[in-house]
Amino acid sequence: MTVTSPITPLSALADRAHNIRRHALRMGQVQGQGYVGQALGAADLLAVSYFHALRYQPQNPEWEERDRFYLSIGHYAIALYAALIEAGVLPLDELETYGSDDSRLPMSGMAAYTPGMEITGGSLGHGLGIAVGACLGLKRKQSDAFVYNLLSDGELNEGSTWEAAMSASHWKLDNLIAIIDVNNQQADGHASEVLAFEPIVDRWQAFGWFTQRVDGNDIAALVGAFDAARSHQGSQPRVIICDTKMGKGVDFLETREKTHFIRVDENEWDLALNNLKVGRTV
Repeated sequence: MTVTSPITPLSALADRAHNIRRHALRMGQVQGQGYVGQALGAADLLAVSYFHALRYQPQNPEWEERDRFYLSIGHYAIALYAALIEAGVLPLDELETYGSDDSRLPMSGMAAYTPGMEITGGSLGHGLGIAVGACLGLKRKQSDAFVYNLLSDGELNEGSTWEAAMSASHWKLDNLIAIIDVNNQQADGHASEVLAFEPIVDRWQAFGWFTQRVDGNDIAALVGAFDAARSHQGSQPRVIICDTKMGKGVDFLETREKTHFIRVDENEWDLALNNLKVGRTV
């Protein structure tokens, strides 16, 4: 079966996003900690990626004609595992092994371990350069596959990201769609205070990219942006800037000052799961 679902109802995508959040919380509960805030925030854009935009075969992750999804942010692995579980690339019961010895789900993503994990993300700032190389290779093969590259606002601190952005524009890589998760948090504090990245839209446009900015937790807006990126007729790389809320869907995590790496009391994992049950909206 090849998955590509241009007419998936918004309510179905919301259900997928809800399940992705639930899978991530359950993995966090296994270890008692993790980058769960990012997973909750990025769940909507991952649901739209895997159940609306991407062309892939769950039973054959190495299918040559697939669209590639590159996770530049290696510590977001828990988010991608949750999406791969929901997509049927990984079995549901495997989430119980998250972060354990000999698991295929290490806490930081590694392509050699995990089906569907296309690259080993991190050190931060390298993913977009890898995506540029992949897009050049696909063009030489005359493939119509796209490369989607998820990166973080913190990676905009890295010069290698902007070198890759300039290269993508130079080579007219219209098969590249970058997705930037703007949650304004990184390990050292608010990303905008560590090194300001605004005006982010103007900067990507200046580098020659077709640029959109949307609420990354608004599924309808995401669907529109992903569709526009894929169908854009100019010979430009495309970028979707997604403003997301860390801890989205769990009230007491949304309001925490710092959720870059979450540790909660043991009983709070169940509270989070229960909160998520009643908190889903389309």
